[in-house]
Order: sequence, then C-alpha cells, then structure tokens
Amino acid sequence: MAALLGALALGAIGCKGAKLTDADEAYDRGEYNDAAVIYRKVYNKLTKREDRWLRGEVAYMMGLCYRKLGQSSRASAAFQNAIRYEYEDSMALFYLAEAQQHEGRYAEAIENYNAFLEYVPDHYQSQIGIRGCQLAPEWKREGSRYIVKQAKLFNSRRADFAPMFLGAEADQLYFTSSREQATGDARSEITGTKKSDVFFSKIDDKGKWSRPAPVEGELNTEWDEGMTAFTPDGTTMYLAKAIRKNAPSSIDIYTSSRSEAKWSAAQKFEITADTLSAYCDPAVSADGAWLYFSSDMPGGQGGKDLWRINIKDKHGTLQNLGEQINTPGDERFPYCRTDSILYFASDGHPGMGGLDLYKAVLQPSGKWYIENMGSPMNSPFDDFGITYGKGESGYFSSNRGDARGYDHIFSFEKPELKVWISGFVLDKDDEPVPNAIIRIVGDDGSNQKSVAKPDGSFRFDLQRGVSYVMLAGADGYLNSKQEFESDIEEADAEYNVDFILAAMNKPQVIENIFYDYDKASLRDESKQALDEMVQVMKDNPHIIIEMAAHTDRIGSDRYNNALSERRAQSVVDYLIKNGIARDRLKPQGYGKSRPKTVTKRIEKLYPQFHEGDVLNEEFIDKLSDEDKAAADQVNRRTEFQVISTSYDMY
Repeated sequence: MAALLGALALGAIGCKGAKLTDADEAYDRGEYNDAAVIYRKVYNKLTKREDRWLRGEVAYMMGLCYRKLGQSSRASAAFQNAIRYEYEDSMALFYLAEAQQHEGRYAEAIENYNAFLEYVPDHYQSQIGIRGCQLAPEWKREGSRYIVKQAKLFNSRRADFAPMFLGAEADQLYFTSSREQATGDARSEITGTKKSDVFFSKIDDKGKWSRPAPVEGELNTEWDEGMTAFTPDGTTMYLAKAIRKNAPSSIDIYTSSRSEAKWSAAQKFEITADTLSAYCDPAVSADGAWLYFSSDMPGGQGGKDLWRINIKDKHGTLQNLGEQINTPGDERFPYCRTDSILYFASDGHPGMGGLDLYKAVLQPSGKWYIENMGSPMNSPFDDFGITYGKGESGYFSSNRGDARGYDHIFSFEKPELKVWISGFVLDKDDEPVPNAIIRIVGDDGSNQKSVAKPDGSFRFDLQRGVSYVMLAGADGYLNSKQEFESDIEEADAEYNVDFILAAMNKPQVIENIFYDYDKASLRDESKQALDEMVQVMKDNPHIIIEMAAHTDRIGSDRYNNALSERRAQSVVDYLIKNGIARDRLKPQGYGKSRPKTVTKRIEKLYPQFHEGDVLNEEFIDKLSDEDKAAADQVNRRTEFQVISTSYDMY
C-alpha cells in the first residue's frame, strides 16, 4: 500500500511527491520518527478539496507511525482524521479503538472495537480490547496495596526503561536509556533520540543510590543496547542489541562478561539459524539454567511470544511457553522471580491498555495461573520490564504521563500486611494469670510461643488465610484451647481472643447452666456451656473432676440435697454422652450447704455485694427483696473442681 500511496501522490502534489515517497521508504525501514515528520509535512500541504482522499491515507500512515512510537494521543487524532476523510481500510477503526484504550477513553474504545468487529467478527485483539475496557474501570476503582512512584533519580528527559537488579543484594540497578550521555552523536531514525545504552546505579556507603552512569567497559556502542539480564553469579549479562545498516533493525540477544567491574564487548548468542526473526527481552531463570526471551519466530501463537532455551545445552531444548501465556498479541519482557513465578508484559490478555504487567504462577498440574497485576501497577499506557529487589518491592518501566511516548522508570512497593492477634489470659475472677504461656500453631507450619505480660496481655503476628490452633496454660491452671482462621482479604487486620483459665485449687463456676424449675433436666440453652466443658476435659486429658450442684436457701436440706444430686448427675451424664470417660467424673450435690463467697467478678456483676461477703441465710435475710433474689441466683450454681491430675498417666 505504501508504494501505491507514493505513486498516487506524485500526481496529486506534483514535484512535491518525492517527499511522500521518502516517508513511505522511511516507514518501510522502520524509521517511524523520521517518517512521521515527513507525513505531517505532506498532510499539511494537502489542502485542496480534490486531495481529501489522499489526506485520509496520509493521516492513516501518520497514525501508524505514532502507534509505533507509543504516542497514543497523536495516533488517536491521526486515525480519527483518516476515518473523517473516508479512508477505506477498516483497520483504522481498530487502531483508533486501541489508541483510545491507551488514553483511558474506554467507552469510546468499546464503541470503535465493536464497529471494527462488524467487519471482522472474530478479531481476537478487538475482543480482548473490549474485555480489557470493561475490566479496567473496576481494576482502577478497586486499586491494590501497591505504592507506585516515579523513580526520578533514574529518569532523564529521554527514554529510560527495563530496569534489572544485578545480584541478590539488589544494590546495583541496570537499565536502558537514550539520554544525552549515551554513546555517540547519532540520532535514532526510529525514535528521534540518541540510540540507547546500558546505564547503572549502585547504593553507596550511606545507603543512597548513585547518579546513573554508563556501564564501564566495551559494552555500549553506536548501536542500540537494550534490556539486560544476569546469571545468578552476576558474571554474565544477556542483553538485546539492535544493529541497523540501512535496513530495518535486526534485534538479537548478546552476552557480555564482567571482569573487575567492566563489561566486555557483546557477543551474539545464537538461538536458531533463523535470521529473519527478532530475538529480544532476555531473562535468566532463577537457577541459571534457562534463557527466557521474546520472539516473533515461526511456531508461536502470533505476534511476539515468550520462549525459553537451555543456556548450556541448546540442542533440542527450545520451547514455546504455550497458549496459556502466549496469545495472538505480543508477550514480552519476561522476568523469572522463582522457578515457578514468571512476570511478563502483554497486550494479548485483557488489560487496561497497551502492555500490561502479568504474574504467572506454575501450578503442580503444569498449568499457569495468570493474573493482571491491576492498578496502579498497570495503566492505560505501556507497563513492562519489572524487576524485584528485596521483599515485595522493585522497579518497572512505563510511558504513562508522557505525551511523547518516552518510557520512564517507576518504583513499586507492596507494604507488608499487618495481621496479628492479641488478647489477655485471665482467671475466672478476671485477674491476670501469672506467667501464662501461650502457644500458636498454624497449618502453614508456623509455631510461636510467648509468655503473657504481667497484665495478662499477649500478641502474635499472623499470616493471611492460615488456620491456627492456640493453647494457653499456666502452673495450677487448666489449659484452654481455641481455633480460628485468619481472613484472606488483603488488608491489615487485628484479631482478639481472651483465655479464661480455671484454677485447679478452688471450685470453678460453669456459667449459663440452666434447669427447669424444681427439676434436674437441663434446658437447651445450657448446651453451649456444657460443650465448652467437654472441650476443657479434652484439652486436659489427665484431670478428674468433682461436678457439684448447689441450690439457693429456699426449701428443706433434704429436698435441696436431692435436687442438687440429680442436677449434678444430669451434667455428668451429658459429658459422658459426649465422650468423657465416666471414671473422670464425680457428681456431688451440696444443696444449700455451701453458700457462695463473693469474688471480684461477682462484685462487678452485683455491685450491691462486696468481695468477701458470704451469701448465707443470715446475710440474705437482711437484704431487700430485689437483692435477696440476686443472692439466691448467685448461690444457684454448677461448679467443678479438679480432684486429681494423674488420670491415665501410668
């Protein structure tokens, strides 16, 4: 088409037509910046009515140039002009929708994707584009815990991209830049900036990053040096390199060796005998065995795919990563964080626009679980080239916020979630239990132990989505166990649990045990308290207890003794029915012979009584009718007391 366009232009604009031919030839060579400049000049000269059709074609070609340069707003305007001047190729609709998606104009993009689908109903990129436009507002609204900032120290007025840490210490950062300090004076015909070099920065003795500088040695040349990757020992660099000699650039992967902080001249890393395909975006696996890269070689899913090859034994090891990761779009910039976690950039999965960052986790089944990293890691613009340092932090590149389409380096951090559990270990009278020990075991293999503070308080850090078992105990007290599961929600969370330990040297009231009036049968609302008593017996398998029932002062001794005996037996029967051995339980009815002595806890519940008061008949007879009823209620109780701690010990 470009040749035809140039030929037609000769007749349309006379001797000026050579300029349009120059633009076509520059475009065919991949010199998009130079071609765009010429197309713009030609477009501005096409002012006559009879040139309207040609203006649409020039606008379309200009849009293609801006698309290649990542200048979405200019591309959008150019494709709109092409359509306005009735340019006949329906691809203008698709490219317009794509550019509008890059600008975050999702509703307009969906409209134009749908318009293009009327011409090409099964067009994959349009279908994915619509899905991305539908999801993007939701991703932006939901956000994430990532904090993203522009890394100003590493950025210049030109393009800076593809950051990569050297070594596990994450104290040296390499990246690619077309800043003015790059080698040579020549400008790239593709971008209009200087050809890119590899730069680096390192952390100094004060913990600050140094000002970026070109890498030392013979690595940087007059050609474009691109994305870097390193072997685990840090002695070998893999990098993309584009050599251009009056023809479209040939992009290949090269290697360089480090010696005394200097990098050697790059040597081509031969992957296949195919000289027509591009090989770029190198990444080394965590174990150093595999080189991952992006290529448009035959045998993929379409566009650029992610591949890998064994570094030491290339023969027969070349592998495409498959259709779960690769799409008819472009998959680029792989990054191997571990042997089962891969990050990459793609415009072929549903995304916010342009290249989005994705995380892929290899499952035991051999399948990949892939997720979009969401906002603010992704934007409507190109987001790519991620590297992780320590923890959940690192750098990536993006052309967001730059109308010229220049890439810049951004830092990211995912603050560690603060999930913890706290509480108190108290006795039945709400007093701190001295020297209480708390243990917490998670199904993730974690095992923590702590001694409660003098006030009985404790605290443990937790992980999300883990089931925990907690056990509290102290000398002279029965153990208490609780279970819970922390939430999977990505948010700070505090859980609270208190342990009430029963002392073994005195009777312990079982709260909320209810009987029908003048009967020994247990009421349904007693079940929770009785089930908790079952758990106490299971948590303390070596104790034998006396289960005692007490009545109030009303009625004869004989009547109350018999009633309390039956009630104590009812509780014992329930425990036996629920798995507690009969010989661990001794029922005892005391009737009204053991009036309750007021404790601190009882005083809190009934302020009219004071600690140490004995609620016998003589004391109660002096009370008001209301207080008499309260005292009788306190005396009507079910208690247990440990009488042995050696059950089944021998």
